[in-house]
Amino acid sequence: MLHPNLDPLKWRDALARQRRLQIRPILQPRAAEALHLCLSRDVPWTLAFRRNDHSSTLDREHYADLDDPARDRLLREIAAEARGRYAFAYESYMMIRNYNEGRDPDLLLHRILEYLNSEEFLYFARSLTGFSEIRRISAQATRYRPGHFLRIHNDVDADEGRLAAYVINLTRRWSPDWGGLLHFMDTTGEVVDSFTPHFNSLSVFLVPSDHAVSLVAPFAEQDRLAITGWFQT
Repeated sequence: MLHPNLDPLKWRDALARQRRLQIRPILQPRAAEALHLCLSRDVPWTLAFRRNDHSSTLDREHYADLDDPARDRLLREIAAEARGRYAFAYESYMMIRNYNEGRDPDLLLHRILEYLNSEEFLYFARSLTGFSEIRRISAQATRYRPGHFLRIHNDVDADEGRLAAYVINLTRRWSPDWGGLLHFMDTTGEVVDSFTPHFNSLSVFLVPSDHAVSLVAPFAEQDRLAITGWFQT
């Protein structure tokens, strides 16, 4: 499934030095197209959000029942409470949880989760990062639409053994002025680098790294689709 021309050792030094990089193409073209279609039409999305310092998920049934005005009101409430604190709002499909619960058995994402934890991909992750202790890879599918965002944070979680974060971007054409950019910040909060979610690209960065996903604009013409997670011990 990985693109045949990939050589992870080629980027290892750059990743160690810069702590972040973007590689494209990452997947074979047919695999990238199949994943794009899956995320576009097959996934039963939930809404992941954080408000009042508590992370929550609106399950697929209740989220599907909300009409557009109700969704807009909820996003406005979440955004209003995001001032001065860590917060987020985006659509999510928790791949490991749904896989373990046997939900949506025919969904392509389950095969992708198996591949991400195969010896082939684990070898790629270890070779790219230089972390031989990587043993598992987490994954969730995400869809950012107008009004969705992810505020600055560093991904540190002492209980999960996160060594590096990754994002496989699967929107065919994304314009930077639609928002949805992956921004990296220094210790003063200044943006020092930004990644556009180019189709069939892999964004990877070491943990900890201060980063955020900018607010998706109301005039964005497509959904920002991705599979994201961590390389873990």
